[in-house]
Amino acid sequence: MTYPRVEINLSLIKKNAMNIVELCYKYGIEVMGITKGVCALEPVVQTMIEGGVKKLGDSRIKNIVKLKSFGVNLPVYLIRIPMPSEINDVVNFADGSFNSEFEVIKLISQKAVENGKVHKIILMVDVGDLREGVMPEDVKDLVGKILELPGIEFEGIGTNVGCYGGVLPSIENTSILVEIAEELEKFYGIRVKTISGGNTATLKMVEEGVLPRRINQLRIGEAILLGTDSTNFRKIPNTYQNTVILKAQVIEVKTKPSKPIGEIGRDAFGNIPVFEDKGPMKRAIVALGKQDCRIEGLIPDEDHINILGASSDHLILDVTNSLKEIRVGSIIDFKMNYGTMLGLITSPYVEKIVV
Repeated sequence: MTYPRVEINLSLIKKNAMNIVELCYKYGIEVMGITKGVCALEPVVQTMIEGGVKKLGDSRIKNIVKLKSFGVNLPVYLIRIPMPSEINDVVNFADGSFNSEFEVIKLISQKAVENGKVHKIILMVDVGDLREGVMPEDVKDLVGKILELPGIEFEGIGTNVGCYGGVLPSIENTSILVEIAEELEKFYGIRVKTISGGNTATLKMVEEGVLPRRINQLRIGEAILLGTDSTNFRKIPNTYQNTVILKAQVIEVKTKPSKPIGEIGRDAFGNIPVFEDKGPMKRAIVALGKQDCRIEGLIPDEDHINILGASSDHLILDVTNSLKEIRVGSIIDFKMNYGTMLGLITSPYVEKIVV
């Protein structure tokens, strides 16, 4: 076998998808399955679909091209604001996209007309997280301009919280979307078909029954893939968390001091490390490093193993109290958070296995 490797449990991911789709369906909410966390890996995408997901979204146009290449016939959306340089692929491969800049939407309109297509637009509204989106007071005028463009279908509005500013979804900030949608409908005499109210972090409001009634779409990746909600630091009820497991191989085991010897400068990443002197400890190194993922998001499967730190290629562990015999060649399992999974799946040095 090849290491390091990520093993992805399709049956558990399917159960997660089914439970989340069922929860949202009770409240009239459509689940857009977000595939970027696994780089649109075909078996995982097909598992999401089998779990009941009716739309797909990804932040990378290359992943969307991949989705189309293996015959996905569900609507697929680009969820990151399109770059002007990728408009041709956006129009040709994505059924719709999330946008905030009129100049970009005009480019999409022009390319859609050239190619005889109609491209769906969801306009992002910034309700406080300060990532992408139009400020609420500017939405009405911008929608008026969008409605005049050929080759464009104004599908609705959306928002994002939690990913940049850490702002939690609330009744107040999600209600802003509903109020804007109703204002648009009254002013322009249109129907706002989609109100995309957030991501995995917003599921907590669904569970509590407090999400404003007209929010009818959530973009869900983490909850399906890992059964977790990083923003609210919790496990999603009725989901599994042992869906994606990292297996890394030990390449050195030695008893060494716990504090480096000599004058301390900066490490390879420009940081000044701080160490506590705990006396001699049994240390193991596994072949994995910061080049592969965010080490901070790794969780050893055994409670008695602790992560001491990492360089670009080496992950250093304290295995002094491990209940297992750790030796060169041993395999150590890790769970992970969403950010770490992104790195591992993206790394060309980590094998991906579906089970």
